[in-house]
Amino acid sequence: MATDWSENIVITELSDEPALSDELGAVIERALKSKDHVPHVVLNFGQVSYVNSSNLAQLLRLRKTLADRGAHLRLCSVSDPVWSVFMVTGLDKVLRFAPDPLTALAGLQIEDQQSSK
Repeated sequence: MATDWSENIVITELSDEPALSDELGAVIERALKSKDHVPHVVLNFGQVSYVNSSNLAQLLRLRKTLADRGAHLRLCSVSDPVWSVFMVTGLDKVLRFAPDPLTALAGLQIEDQQSSK
């Protein structure tokens, strides 16, 4: 479920399928429907034990949707099995990661402050 952490950041707690696809789809739709201001997104993978190719496609679509609107995506608390999928597919070089939600939130806030200068 997506939670507005602040005016500029949304954090989403993810879990395994079928909820994973549903939640990623909801976050993508929210970003697409936002006309004027799109918040940054933190995806907490702490409860996700695997991802499939559809999930990877959704993550890439979300990343592009956010980037096109000037927002950033962070993935955090990624388990070893999920991390290995990101590494094998090369997405570890495309997506941005943080060890935990607090680090992801802090990183986004710092980037926000730097870009507003």
